[in-house]
Amino acid sequence: MMKKFKKLVLLGIGEQLLASEYWKQLGALTEKIVHISKDDKREFRERELADADGLLVNQFVIPAPKDIIASAPNLKYIGVFSTAYGKVDFEYANKKGVVVCNIPGFSTEAVSEFAFGVILEYIRDIERCKQLAREGDFSEVPKFPLYEIKGKTFGVIGLGRIGMRIAELAQAFGADVCYWSRHRRKDAEARGIKYSDVDKLISECNFLSTNLALTKDTENFMNAARIAKIKSGSVFINLSANELIDFDALKKRLAKNDMVYIADHSDEMSPELVKSLQAFKNCILYPPLAFATNEARVLKQEMLISNAENFLKGKPTNIVN
Repeated sequence: MMKKFKKLVLLGIGEQLLASEYWKQLGALTEKIVHISKDDKREFRERELADADGLLVNQFVIPAPKDIIASAPNLKYIGVFSTAYGKVDFEYANKKGVVVCNIPGFSTEAVSEFAFGVILEYIRDIERCKQLAREGDFSEVPKFPLYEIKGKTFGVIGLGRIGMRIAELAQAFGADVCYWSRHRRKDAEARGIKYSDVDKLISECNFLSTNLALTKDTENFMNAARIAKIKSGSVFINLSANELIDFDALKKRLAKNDMVYIADHSDEMSPELVKSLQAFKNCILYPPLAFATNEARVLKQEMLISNAENFLKGKPTNIVN
């Protein structure tokens, strides 16, 4: 018989985030499940963590910094309910002998397809076209500039699963694709995706996509100096963590009205930041839609369960530390 967790504490993972079949599977892996919401008092959180040996984390609702992990002396496993894990102190967890697993790749296709959906919506002015049609204007001659991806320079910062897929799709559109990543990808370069110095890439691309995991090293990666280098007239798209961006510097650049910023993590921004960004017509914000496909939703749940199950079997998968 497979071992079970004695107690799984779920941080920010409410009942609505898993289908009933996955709750049943999760229940079979543990003797007890306890939910902790963002509004629960600290005393309740610490009491429930004290004897927990497993922790599942929705880091966008409740992070798992050092103090959370330290509150659980019996902790052996942390399952992160996302690809990103920058708000989990995985380095401290590693020192404590706690295995941390994430869910990589569940939304690769969803995010990559969304990236080109929003790019095409902007460069073909689809929203405005639909509005004109609703108003009965079906004239054939465009009243606004439209352009193509083909023949343009498309830069990808971070060539992981999503970055690689975006690069592939950009190539399929006929763009000249270049990338920067912490590690060179010879397989990508063999397929014509060119490696470039990151600052050179930023200054030369017509389209720029950031696809970095949030870590201490990548926080504020697009700093003031790099944002200032973004090529005039370019489209800058960030479907990764907001923390990659220096928003004060971004707003100063947006004020010049010579580039466009597109993002979908507006739900994780403060209301004040959203309001300040919406003041710029060249800033396009979406709700958190990029990962939200039926296929990605199912795969995400399956991977959360399989990671926990594989850990109990002594063969952990998708370890980040």
